[in-house]
Amino acid sequence: MPLTHDFKETIRARAQRDTGFRQALLCEAVECVINGELAVGKSVLRDYVNATVGFQDLERQTQIPAKSLMRMLGPKGSPSAANLSSILTALQKTEGVHFELSLRR
Repeated sequence: MPLTHDFKETIRARAQRDTGFRQALLCEAVECVINGELAVGKSVLRDYVNATVGFQDLERQTQIPAKSLMRMLGPKGSPSAANLSSILTALQKTEGVHFELSLRR
């Protein structure tokens, strides 16, 4: 089910005023990708980008055309590992965070 315009605007407004919320969105996206939930991870990343930097700015940071980025993070998109890495690297820099992987047993 597609998200409504009101819901997307609510996410955008909160992301713009709440650093913790923004960082949690980005973290959730990465966790989903790592845990094999690529479709969910791409969807959350797309929401994050729309609510924060936008695809035009992400294009400048990654040197990947905005339309390609939108397709990659869309429901049928299949980003390569290199492109996903470029996207996540750019978003980490923008957000001022650094992801680390830890092993849990």
